[in-house]
Amino acid sequence: MAKRVCVIDIGSNSVGMVVYEKTSRFAFKMLHQAKSKVQIAQNAYKNGGYLQPEPMQRAYDVLEDFVSISKSFQVKKILCVATSALRDAPNKQEFLQKIRHNLKLNIKVIDGEKEAYFGGVAVTNLLPFQKHSISVDIGGGSTEFTLIENGQIVQSFSLNLGTVRIKELFFDTNKSQEAIPFIDEKLAILEKLNPQTLIGIGGTLRAIANSVMQSANYPLKQLHAYTFHKEALQTQLTKILQAKDKNELRMLYIKENRLEVIQPGALIVSRIIQKLQCQNIITSEVGVKEGVYLADLLRNNKHKFPANFNVSVKMMMDSYITEHSYVNQLTKLTKELFVLTHTFFELPLEYKSLLSISAKLYNVGNIIDPLECCEINNSILLQNLKYGFTHQEILTITAITGNNTNITKRYGYLLPSKKIITSLRFLLRLSEALLTHRPSKGIDFSCEFKENTLYISSKKTLYLAKEATTKLQKPQDFQITFL
Repeated sequence: MAKRVCVIDIGSNSVGMVVYEKTSRFAFKMLHQAKSKVQIAQNAYKNGGYLQPEPMQRAYDVLEDFVSISKSFQVKKILCVATSALRDAPNKQEFLQKIRHNLKLNIKVIDGEKEAYFGGVAVTNLLPFQKHSISVDIGGGSTEFTLIENGQIVQSFSLNLGTVRIKELFFDTNKSQEAIPFIDEKLAILEKLNPQTLIGIGGTLRAIANSVMQSANYPLKQLHAYTFHKEALQTQLTKILQAKDKNELRMLYIKENRLEVIQPGALIVSRIIQKLQCQNIITSEVGVKEGVYLADLLRNNKHKFPANFNVSVKMMMDSYITEHSYVNQLTKLTKELFVLTHTFFELPLEYKSLLSISAKLYNVGNIIDPLECCEINNSILLQNLKYGFTHQEILTITAITGNNTNITKRYGYLLPSKKIITSLRFLLRLSEALLTHRPSKGIDFSCEFKENTLYISSKKTLYLAKEATTKLQKPQDFQITFL
C-alpha cells in the first residue's frame, strides 16, 4: 500500500477528504482533512433523482481543490467513493465522465450495502470492542445499518431514507407529520433485530451526540466513543424536533452546517430508536472514509487489525518513542510487578493491560521536552489516544503517565477511584526507578513479593535503583528490600 493515501467521500450533503500516512505496517496518522457542504443532492429528489447543474458544479469545484490538496501532500493513491446521491441519479455518468476527463479522478459509486460495510469496518477496528451492536449512518439520501456480533460484521444493509430526501419530500412542503408513516414503513425491517448498543456514524448522529454532550456539560470534549443512555438521546431529540427556528437549534448546540437538515435527521433517529430497544448509544467519529482506507490497508488481513493491536498506541510509539529497548523493559517489568502485587493493592485484573499501555507511552513527551514530560504527555495522549478505547480508559492511561492532579481535577468522575490511580502510578514509577541504570542486555534483577515486601535480587549493586526507590512515595505497609 502507498505510504500516503487520500480518501474522498462524496455524500448527498457534503464531500469530505482525508490524507493518511502510514507510520508502520498497520499504523497510520492523519495529515489533513477537509469537508465542504456541497449538497450535490440539492433538489434532486424533487426531480426524479436527477442531479441539478448548480450542485454538480459545486461538487466539481470542491473535487478540483481536493485533488490539488492531495498533490501538495505528494499522495500516491486517491480512493474516491460516491454514495446515495450518485447511485440514485439517472444522469450520474455525465458527472463521472467530466470528473474523470478533467481531473483524472476515478469515482467509484458504491451500493448501499457496501457503504454500510465500510462503516462497519471503521467501527469494528476503531471503537472499543462491540458485542451486540448496530451501526447507523444517516446520510442525506440513505441510511446504512451494520449488525456487529462479538466484534465481527454479520450483516450490512441500506435503506433509501436520508435527511435531504425527507427534507425535500416532506419538511419543505410543511408535511413533516406525513414523514412518520413513510419512515416507519422503511424501518419495518428493524423490528426483528435486538442489538444492545446503537453506534452513531455520520453527521446527523454526531450533531445530535454533540448536542447531548454539550447540554450535559461533559468534561472530555471528544465525540469519538462518547457514550450515553437512550433517555438522554430521547430528551434531546424532543427538544430538537420542537425547536421553532434556527436560533433555538443553535441554543441546542447545533452547528450552522446542520441547521437545515437536523430536524429531518432527528425525526429519522427518533423512529429508529422506537424500533430498536438499544439502551446505550456510542458515537463514532469514523465512518465510510476510514472504512475505505482500512479495507485497503487490511485487504490481506480480512479487514481486521491483528489481535491485541491498537492503532493509536502503535502510531504514538512510531512517532514519539526513540528508546524502544528501554520501553520494552519498562513494559515487561510493570506487568510483572502488577502480577506480583495486584492482590496487595486490590487492583482488578483488567487494569493490567491499561498499565502496560501506560508503560509503553510513558515517555512520549521526552522527544519534545524531557523536563516537562508529564504535562506534554497529557496533551499528546488526550489528542492522540483515540481509537479502540473508552473515555475512561483514555483518561486512566493519561492519569497514570502524565500530570495526575490536572487530570483528576478536570475529569474526576470519569476516572476510577483515587486508590486505583495512585496504585497504578506507583507501580509504573517503581518500575522506572528499578530501571534507572538502563541495563543494556535485558532486566538484570529478579523480583519476589511476600508479606508486603518486594525483594529485589541481583548480582549487581543497583546503586542508582536503590537511590531512586528511596525517593518514591510508597504506600503504607509497602516495603522494598534489595538483597
